[in-house]
Amino acid sequence: MDLKELNEFGKILTEKLNLKTKPVAVSLIQKGRDIPEGIEKLDETTRHCQMVDMVRKTGREFYATADEQACKGGSAMMGLNEMPTKLATGQTYLNLNRFDTINAARRTMESVTRLEPNSIKAAVYGPLESATFAPDVIVIITTPKQVMQLSQALIYKHGGRVETSFAGIQSICADGVVRPYKEGKISVTLGCGGSRKFANVAEDEMIIGIPVERAHDLLEAVNEML
Repeated sequence: MDLKELNEFGKILTEKLNLKTKPVAVSLIQKGRDIPEGIEKLDETTRHCQMVDMVRKTGREFYATADEQACKGGSAMMGLNEMPTKLATGQTYLNLNRFDTINAARRTMESVTRLEPNSIKAAVYGPLESATFAPDVIVIITTPKQVMQLSQALIYKHGGRVETSFAGIQSICADGVVRPYKEGKISVTLGCGGSRKFANVAEDEMIIGIPVERAHDLLEAVNEML
């Protein structure tokens, strides 16, 4: 799908599913590639999950480097910087009483999908319906019923199952963006403490990350099913 078709798809998704907030387009710009022209750098420092929330509610378009990312764990998952040592070893989550032992915390962190440190120059964000750049991933934060409908639409053409993998941590960064980007897999996740606290993911909302390569099949299914 070209950019114009993706923009139209964003509008169709919002209308057909009656989404309360906009589907978000995200592109990870690898080192050596140029940031798309005409897109302004975010003029504040905040978290990746808050950036997604900002776009889905306001329709802003911008890019952010590691310097604008306040959560260095989330940005490290996306390859913008080195992973902080305490987070990589699980010590951060052990200190937060999320795990019984350091080994349980370590194993969980080792299993989280991430990109190579410093392999990504910037992350670009915008509403799918009006994005001026080609996205890699579409992130939708919505109700469980609407995620169910999207999941059904995603297997409409080829069948199969939507396989989820989450741990209640690093949800909008690792689960919502990196897994679809790196593995080409649909990723459904329930959110995490950070995204619910800082990015206002509500109690009745969850997250689905969709590789842009699946957009054509999803559009066809949404038009047929809904």
